[in-house]
Amino acid sequence: MPAIQLLPDLLISQIAAGEVVERPASALKELLENSLDAGATEIRVQLEQGGIKLMRVADNGAGIAAAQLQIALARHATSKITSLDDLERVASLGFRGEALASIAAVARLRLASRAVGADHAHQIETDGGRPGEPQPTALAAGTTIEVRDLYFNTPARRKFLKSEATEYGHSEEAFRRIALARPDVAFSLQHNGRAQHHLRSEDARRRIGALLGDEFAACALEIDESAAGLRLTGMSALPAYSRASRDAQYFFVNGRFVRDKLIAHALRQAYRDVLHHERHPAYCLFLELDPALVDVNVHPAKIEVRFRDGRAVHQFLYHALNKTLAGRGGENPAAQAQLASPEPASHAARPVFSSGTPYQAPMPLGVAQPVAFYDLLTRDMPLPKTAVAQMEETAAHPLGYAIAQLHGVYILAQNSAGLVLVDMHAAHERVVYEKLKTALDQKAVASQPLLIPAAFQADALDVAAAEEHAAALREIGFEIAPLSPTSLAVRAVPRLLQNADPAQLARDVLHELREWGASRVLTERRNELLGTLACHGAVRANRQLSITEMNALLREMETTERANQCNHGRPTWFQISLAELDKMFMRGK
Repeated sequence: MPAIQLLPDLLISQIAAGEVVERPASALKELLENSLDAGATEIRVQLEQGGIKLMRVADNGAGIAAAQLQIALARHATSKITSLDDLERVASLGFRGEALASIAAVARLRLASRAVGADHAHQIETDGGRPGEPQPTALAAGTTIEVRDLYFNTPARRKFLKSEATEYGHSEEAFRRIALARPDVAFSLQHNGRAQHHLRSEDARRRIGALLGDEFAACALEIDESAAGLRLTGMSALPAYSRASRDAQYFFVNGRFVRDKLIAHALRQAYRDVLHHERHPAYCLFLELDPALVDVNVHPAKIEVRFRDGRAVHQFLYHALNKTLAGRGGENPAAQAQLASPEPASHAARPVFSSGTPYQAPMPLGVAQPVAFYDLLTRDMPLPKTAVAQMEETAAHPLGYAIAQLHGVYILAQNSAGLVLVDMHAAHERVVYEKLKTALDQKAVASQPLLIPAAFQADALDVAAAEEHAAALREIGFEIAPLSPTSLAVRAVPRLLQNADPAQLARDVLHELREWGASRVLTERRNELLGTLACHGAVRANRQLSITEMNALLREMETTERANQCNHGRPTWFQISLAELDKMFMRGK
């Protein structure tokens, strides 16, 4: 066996570089964090060939004294901690003292700096080895670091780097994360001599809009919740802005971008009731807490954290975001996605409301509105004062009052802001779903016996499931009894679903019970089952509603949590303002 010996310092640094400096983006992240820790208010970044050929970061921070330039490039040299107590309460972004040494070991590095109050600036250079002596240089203030030819002396690592475009994409993402964390700092980014970003010092909302897009900012809700020493701020997008991937998820703990399973699970749970399971939410959120309550020294890249009380953090994040998303119908009209302008009509015509669909029994919404006022809307006569007064009352109801039904699918309503369009099935589905959840939580799901039991053919497994889980079925309002070895009869259904097809409801419930078992269906699979039932119980397309029924649905939406989205994350209503309508018809031009 070969003798045990100490490794050379350079080799140690190159080994460490493999963990700390995985690619140009990793080096850029470390340099930007150093600039922020130095108190910089303006940071300029220049990249060439995705950061592989050149990476230059210039800031106006506190700078480094000439006598400390050499030690700044040494391993485990830092000004940010001095003891274990400091490490356990670290508030700076960097603290290990490995980054500059690791970068210097695998690249040609030039460090120029002018400390606050110093008469002159000095620089130091290294060519993948030991740094030279500090030399005078010209620099107004702060620090400038140039990193050239990354991995020039470790070809085995360099060959694993991707194309210039890929490496630039990762570097830009690292820049975006740092810029999102500090909107009070001005940033600029150039790549191959072309300006890519120029961000002034601004508020968080403007910075988020500049980096994540105006569409995200327009479809996002602002959050500012505090409890027990924890504070959550930022913006979280409405479910309608959901994504196919996790590319628009940014979470920061004390200003540090992190990816943490506990955090991701809490946020996912908060979106569970309003987002389709194959979609991903979009958010930019900032958690602030005592640094002593979170350990950031658990990953070489400092991208993972460990909380002292993970359960408390999980509950706080879940409830804070869930509260924000639980707005009632009409509470966030400005955040609803904007509609494209339709083609202008060739002539003005009075609307005609008619349909060939046979009348169906009214849905049980239980709220009535007077319809006399709506008759006036189709008459060519001035509105009396009583009608005008009723129009003014629309301000008290965000979703306004119904005017008509469009193609048996949409409700048209007017409110104080203009025109409201409601997807009646999606909206009623949410209303029924929330009612079912509340009833089941209170163990008070009302059952509606059927005058004539609904019989249907079933396989032996469904018949066995109906007998085995009879108690669970009664708990959710069903009574299903075997008629024969191959048929079942539905004798009662939940009262909220009395207009749905009882046989199809029974099949769906039995399928869930067979696949997951009663205990899981009534706990972790509860919302999925209730969502399916609500879809069956909601009013269907081409169902003709009276004005009274449409208004009843609007009032229900205004008192139902999360009524802005259906159970699958689709929006339930849109607002078109009077200004937008005037623009469509070129009024005032």
